[in-house]
Amino acid sequence: MIAFATLADVLARYPSEATVLAADETTRVRDDSRIEAALVDGTAEVRAILAARYTRDELERIDDDSRGILRIYTTDIALYRVALSFGRSNERVKERYDVAIARLQAIAKGNAALTFDGPGGGGSGGGLQPPGTVSPNEAIVISAERVLTRDRLRGW
Repeated sequence: MIAFATLADVLARYPSEATVLAADETTRVRDDSRIEAALVDGTAEVRAILAARYTRDELERIDDDSRGILRIYTTDIALYRVALSFGRSNERVKERYDVAIARLQAIAKGNAALTFDGPGGGGSGGGLQPPGTVSPNEAIVISAERVLTRDRLRGW
């Protein structure tokens, strides 16, 4: 499973918060392993929410724009998890977490969407269509061949 955000992403976006929230209680030095563990958990949480709409393969094919959005959400979720686990939560961290979860749920419900690399949007392919050729919001109807056609009714 590829993480949507890395330690470098967290430190680039929130360097001081990462240091304060993940500091060791005795040495007061930032413990990067705490942040990395929270990033793994945050990625799992993002994937669990998006699984309502996207498959694992589709999430591996997201383009750079969607990857950037998921990086932001995963970073916010990970910092909230670090803050919670060490009793250092504050309103800003909680608010960013709530916004990230709400936006991920909107994507999962279809009120927003991720974009993909390669042909097709996503979707499961629906029967005769090869996987990846159906857009996530496209309705697919599969039915039996027509019984009454002009050719079959000739001579009646």
